[in-house]
Amino acid sequence: MKIITIVGARPQFIKAAAVSQKIRAIADIREVLLHTGQHYDGNMSDVFFQELDIQPPDYHLGIGSQTHGAQTGKMLAAIEQVLLQENPDWVLVYGDTNSTLAGAIAATKLHIKVAHVEAGLRSFNRRMPEEINRVLTDHAADLLFAPTKAAVNNLQVEGISEKKVHLVGDVMYDAALYYGDKATQKSSILEHLQLTPENYILATIHRAENTDDSSRLQAIFAGLVAVADKIPVVLPLHPRTCSALLRAGLLEDASKSLQIIEPLGYLDMVMLEKNARLIATDSGGVQKEAFFYRVPCMTLREETEWVELVQCGWNQLLSPFDAEIITNRIIDTLTKVTAMETPNGLYGRGMAGEEIVQLLMNYE
Repeated sequence: MKIITIVGARPQFIKAAAVSQKIRAIADIREVLLHTGQHYDGNMSDVFFQELDIQPPDYHLGIGSQTHGAQTGKMLAAIEQVLLQENPDWVLVYGDTNSTLAGAIAATKLHIKVAHVEAGLRSFNRRMPEEINRVLTDHAADLLFAPTKAAVNNLQVEGISEKKVHLVGDVMYDAALYYGDKATQKSSILEHLQLTPENYILATIHRAENTDDSSRLQAIFAGLVAVADKIPVVLPLHPRTCSALLRAGLLEDASKSLQIIEPLGYLDMVMLEKNARLIATDSGGVQKEAFFYRVPCMTLREETEWVELVQCGWNQLLSPFDAEIITNRIIDTLTKVTAMETPNGLYGRGMAGEEIVQLLMNYE
């Protein structure tokens, strides 16, 4: 069996690592890794392959940053050529990026079976490009690997055949279990940044709806700057966010108050997550990683696809429109000590990668 795995962005490298480890253990499967180049900065891409022990990509398309239509279109054309050349049995796509959608469409048009890891997530906000990518990919896929019961329910409501849908758990939980101890052993990021555990906030901002909306961007960073008067705020700066701050004339003031650093490798990021007092983010993956390491999370969005984290109290939604509200909510959360529910098995048993490979091998 030949599988082409398509990745392009940081969260996908992490997810693919958990599955690729299991694929490599089976002699009857050959995996071909295709990197679209959606994340092209070395700190956003190359370092992840090294730290996660992922094979170097067999194909690197080098697409880079573009508008959604241009980027997806270029990916679609380039992926199609690889699929025609390799003729795989399966195309494996992850998450909700433009790389995911382009891979699913290219494979479906060529009548190649598609498997979608992290299927069924819904924010129910069709203005988010990620939401469109998720929905279209799920309806094109032949196998849908859902991380949670809520994701399974979403797919059932949309009329997708139950035979296609499998509740396997979350591959990012697999990765958290495997790499969490490795980060403690190998990362020196706390010493490098002169941080002490539980005495800083980790912030990550990168989603287009926050970076491309000047009022949101200004509110978020004004709020974080005010929080930094009370406790250090560490911000690994995404290239998109850096460009947006420069355009808005906000980067200089933000740099004076926030501890802004370059994008990090996976192990350093895990170490910062594990030891933060609180995480403020608009990332889907970081919301879950916060929960895996039992760190309270504030999500700077109006909705989340990870609804179970809000329901059990580990995650709070924080509307990104008012700087004062952002500041007050974060400070208030820091000062409250509340017992939160920690349900067992929320994201599976840490064996999602193994279950995915077995389902691909036994597909009829």
